Amino acid sequence: MSMKEKLREFFCGKSVVILGFGREGRSTLSLIRNYGCKSITVADKNEIPQGEAPDCILCCGENYLSCLGDCDIIMKAPGIGLKDSVTDEIKAKITSQTDLFLRFCESRIIGITGTKGKSTVSSLIFHFVSSCGRTAMLIGNIGVPPLSRLDDFTKDSIIVCEMSCHQLEYVKASPDIAVLLNVYPEHLDHYASFEAYRNAKLNIFAYQKPGDTLIIFDEIKRLAQNAKAKVITAGFDCGDTGTKNGGIFTSGGFYPKGEFSTRLKGEHNLYNIAIALTAAAAAGCDEKRCLEALSDFSGLEHRLEYVCTINGAEYINDSISTAVQTTIAALKAYPDTDTLIIGGLDRGIPYDGLSEYINGSASLRTLIYLPDSGKRIAENVTNPAIEKVYAENMEQAVKAAIPRTKIRCILSPASASYGFYKNFEERGRHYKELLGANSK
Repeated sequence: MSMKEKLREFFCGKSVVILGFGREGRSTLSLIRNYGCKSITVADKNEIPQGEAPDCILCCGENYLSCLGDCDIIMKAPGIGLKDSVTDEIKAKITSQTDLFLRFCESRIIGITGTKGKSTVSSLIFHFVSSCGRTAMLIGNIGVPPLSRLDDFTKDSIIVCEMSCHQLEYVKASPDIAVLLNVYPEHLDHYASFEAYRNAKLNIFAYQKPGDTLIIFDEIKRLAQNAKAKVITAGFDCGDTGTKNGGIFTSGGFYPKGEFSTRLKGEHNLYNIAIALTAAAAAGCDEKRCLEALSDFSGLEHRLEYVCTINGAEYINDSISTAVQTTIAALKAYPDTDTLIIGGLDRGIPYDGLSEYINGSASLRTLIYLPDSGKRIAENVTNPAIEKVYAENMEQAVKAAIPRTKIRCILSPASASYGFYKNFEERGRHYKELLGANSK
């Protein structure tokens, strides 16, 4: 039975609620409207014009969750956070595009998750697999709903799927090759606790079978002690694969600095490269051929992205940074940075580690902090050599950075963008636009 036939059988005759009508919700409606559903209800907190969901029942507004009890299937979009607002009976009905993709897809699947680094690693794996002449597809949290390219799936394809915690929360299947990069406190506004967030991530290997592969951060390998798959640990100077002495190591050997070329900066990216190589090799790709293709990979927008040079100083866009660890990694990647722009939505994560790291910096001279979280970070920065400058918005931040920066300025917020921007991409592009206007 093909995947399409399995999906048709799953939905036929069922009453379905599409919970969340953003990019993935709309993709879901397009997918299932011809699968013989008994009824389709679209539920969203925002009002939806009937013309955007023809022949569907609409359940919109503050009480949009009220329709979840009277249905057979709930197709939840990743952006909808439920915490403890629904019963266990309702939770049992929840599935998603990611869940059905994992359950029914016949292609080989490499799934990648982690608090940070998953987009870079997913893109690297896709680049390596494609460079080895294999038919590859990059989908998932990278911006492509998992079932939106259903017609392109073949048995010979290797599907590289970036998976967020929200996509993994209700899955009942796991990929053939699972990558868990790290787990740090984040999205605590979406989950009842850090443990609930972490457990969503752990679903990436919870349903793996013998013969599957799990690549997991060495520091959290204890969480995989009951894993049925082959476990490969990854780390910094430890584990089965990772980085040490400025190079990378895998089961295939040690590759010292100088034996490979990469445009990616920082030790954390050497770790990412090692994991991507290991995942590609687990999918049957030649490791050395992958490494030869590394020099062609230029990195991703908003991830330690070079923007421009103004008055001899470099400007770097790291808007993807929404956690303490990634901002510290940015400063480690560029140790001579003298200006840092931080701050955004305050989700209550601890910032003591970042403030402590900033205090110990030998090069940082200016800390420009934005609301709301920036204030909490800055109040614990006590190094007298660092000037603290409050900026109400990005325009003020860039205006303050230009006359003060002599070597390098990095936007690495350690915070989400919501409430100020639609997403981190919009924030990063605004930063780049402001710099572009000032560099003319």
